[in-house]
Amino acid sequence: MIAENDRDSLIEYRLNQALDTIELAKFLLASDKLVIAVNRIYYGMYYALTALALKHAFETSKHGQLIGWFNKEFISNKKVDPKYGKILRNAYQNRTKGDYDAFVLFSAIEVESMLTEMVDFIDEIKFLLKK
Repeated sequence: MIAENDRDSLIEYRLNQALDTIELAKFLLASDKLVIAVNRIYYGMYYALTALALKHAFETSKHGQLIGWFNKEFISNKKVDPKYGKILRNAYQNRTKGDYDAFVLFSAIEVESMLTEMVDFIDEIKFLLKK
């Protein structure tokens, strides 16, 4: 169990990680490192989602459990637009393909779209953290 002041510090740390990852993903996209950018796009969302989970005292190291928690607590009961569940699921699937499958290619246009969705997702998480 994390102490409350430690929890607040960790939430802030995870959110800052997410924001830093936006900048890193932009750099990777501009450098034509598209598969790595897709990885960072997912991880930016993951860091933000980890901050939200910490705020609600949910802790896990499993990506699937974290995504399931978000779907149960925020998507299913309509606390957030279902598009955010789709954005997260697609980012996770794309990251998994890029990390584990062979010969995966993403176009710059696809990655730009993913990056836009990432920023939108993180903005929504920031909004939820302020509630």
